[in-house]
Amino acid sequence: MTDDAFEIVLDHRSRTVDEHRLRRALAALAVGEGRTVDDVTVVLTDHATVRKLNVQYLAHDYDTDVLSFGLGDGDPDDPAVPLEGEVYVDLDTAAERCAEFGTDYETEAVRYALHGVLHLCGYDDATPDAKAAMHRLEDRYLAASAPA
Repeated sequence: MTDDAFEIVLDHRSRTVDEHRLRRALAALAVGEGRTVDDVTVVLTDHATVRKLNVQYLAHDYDTDVLSFGLGDGDPDDPAVPLEGEVYVDLDTAAERCAEFGTDYETEAVRYALHGVLHLCGYDDATPDAKAAMHRLEDRYLAASAPA
């Protein structure tokens, strides 16, 4: 798996993320989950964009850290189905909440992207156990991308 399998779009006027680190984390996730990537775009954006999408597509009128939209036809739980979708990461939320979780902005932003792609893989966080399982996977793939 090459680390250029994901399209990264920076759509924020003042914040950025280390794209190489993000790509390493996403590539580790794809390999670790045994998934091929057909067409996944990760959009690094702001509160206003994520909130607008949250209202428009999910009827949730509040800020959130990440949104995922699966665009493929197959069962996302099936590892044979290539990943297709869009993930919108709210960089403002990452900056605002990173200290709350004892981490730095960059790590928090990469975590959100991983979380979004895990949703494309069929994972959910609807229960405390499922949420904890996703968090463990995020930790694993974050470790694969940690700066040297």
